[in-house]
Amino acid sequence: MGATVLVAAGVAVSPAAAAAPTRPEYKFKLLAKAKPDECFVAVGQPYPAGPPCATGKPKVNQAYVWGLTQVDKTIWFGTGANVHCLVSGATLDYVKPTANDNWTCEYGESQAAKNDEAIPDYIGDMRAPEVWTYDITTGKSVNKSAEIRAKSPEDATRLAHTIGLRAAGTMGNVVLLGGPALENTLNMFAFDATTQQYLGSVNFPDYGNIRTFLVADGVLYLGVGIGRNGSAGGAVWRWTGDITRPFDFTTVASLPVQAADLTVYDGRIAATSWPAEQPTSPLMLAGLWISPPLADGQPGLNEEDKAGWKQVWNARQYEPDRVVSATYGGGGIAAFDGYVYWGTMHVPMKSSMVHANVYPPATDEAAKEQTVKTQRAISIWRGKDLGLPTQKIELVYGEKTLPAWDPATSTWSDKSTNFTPLYGKSGFGYLFNNYTWRMTVVDNKLFVGTMDWSYLVRDLLADAAPQAPVNAKARKALADPDNWHMPLISPGKFGGDLYMFKDSNSPAQAVNTRGLGNYLNYGIRNMIPNGKGGLYVGMANPMNLRTDKTDAKPEGGWELIEMNKRR
Repeated sequence: MGATVLVAAGVAVSPAAAAAPTRPEYKFKLLAKAKPDECFVAVGQPYPAGPPCATGKPKVNQAYVWGLTQVDKTIWFGTGANVHCLVSGATLDYVKPTANDNWTCEYGESQAAKNDEAIPDYIGDMRAPEVWTYDITTGKSVNKSAEIRAKSPEDATRLAHTIGLRAAGTMGNVVLLGGPALENTLNMFAFDATTQQYLGSVNFPDYGNIRTFLVADGVLYLGVGIGRNGSAGGAVWRWTGDITRPFDFTTVASLPVQAADLTVYDGRIAATSWPAEQPTSPLMLAGLWISPPLADGQPGLNEEDKAGWKQVWNARQYEPDRVVSATYGGGGIAAFDGYVYWGTMHVPMKSSMVHANVYPPATDEAAKEQTVKTQRAISIWRGKDLGLPTQKIELVYGEKTLPAWDPATSTWSDKSTNFTPLYGKSGFGYLFNNYTWRMTVVDNKLFVGTMDWSYLVRDLLADAAPQAPVNAKARKALADPDNWHMPLISPGKFGGDLYMFKDSNSPAQAVNTRGLGNYLNYGIRNMIPNGKGGLYVGMANPMNLRTDKTDAKPEGGWELIEMNKRR
């Protein structure tokens, strides 16, 4: 039943439409990797001393290279720990502790949550993030986190209460790293870029998230959100500080949604967005926004520009199911070959769970059908002349039709998306490409990094779906290992994918679809040019119990990788 229904649902069961090169054009080198930092015995049990672990097994909490920037010969990055557990708890309301061969999520049973009453159960697996430098000349990595803790008790607590360092940027000899913090606030840390000395930290109590720094015309900008994961609105900030005042910002965009990724296009800033928690208008959905011209008035964007941003695209212009459209996120974005390219993001199973909450299925068969027909893979878009009468928006990878629920008749039917894809189906032809995590232009080519959650499917559904806050029939369908996913999973495709557009007239080519050498790397979280026609790539790998170097599997934990052309 899977293949027939899924074709109707508009997801690919055939090989990827993107063409793969006959010979690998690029090579990958591992520069640095997270090491085990805890010993795990069982859910809810105290952590023995180590590693090395005389009792229990090694666990690697630090999972993502979440923020990434470079100053001369030094790469700076901030990490996030056990991020898959944080997403499951905060976004999907999964809070029942679990452990399998790949990972554990302890939630409220974690010792971190038990020892700190400020940490809520749903993110009980958070650990203090880390700040790292990597010297590209010597190949030496340095963990700078102890310097933050040594500065003052206030700095130590601020780091401990930061959920993860989601963004990093640099300007004016200052390196800034920031991330969401407890109580839906935002923490930021600053270093001197030359001496690498820690400068201090700050908490922004009125903001709850941070996504991307961008340098445009010599000015540093930053996308932020209000509320948990930016669910209550957002803004774009302009950095107005210096090394003596590293945390001075001016608001240059006030938005009904959080700004996600940013790029410069045609003398403006273009930003993707994530939706509000309860969208009541298209402006509150995932979308694409453009700023006023950077050259108008005072140089760059200023406070008078904050009401001048315009939404030029949103998810409902494509997605025919209104409930599913509210679950889309805006992902990576880049200006390339005369266009702005961007992609969508889809938290695994979120659309199915939200749909089952709004329209509880009445039978087991209805629940299975609902699960199948609410699945979405990433769509890739491009546009030009944004905001002008000549604006042109094109679907690069996606679907001509998608299934939509009609509550009046309680039936599903295929509805037009109003677009015809130029090159292929959603997810570059693979259902499990669920995040367009980053787009970066280097060597006159556009690189697109994805998250691929196929490796997670069986464990995630077996462990988490049975506790989904939906009716019993929907829970059964969400957790059914023989439901929609098994015929489609290709173990040969485990790991995040890297695709490349050589120009705007050709389909994407698959550079690597196996996590850049480690199929436990389920996503390409960050990419920055390396100055040699290649990339520095920060990976996402939350397999916190995969630490046995003697077994046949690779190890969990973040990785910093360099990509270069083959000679």
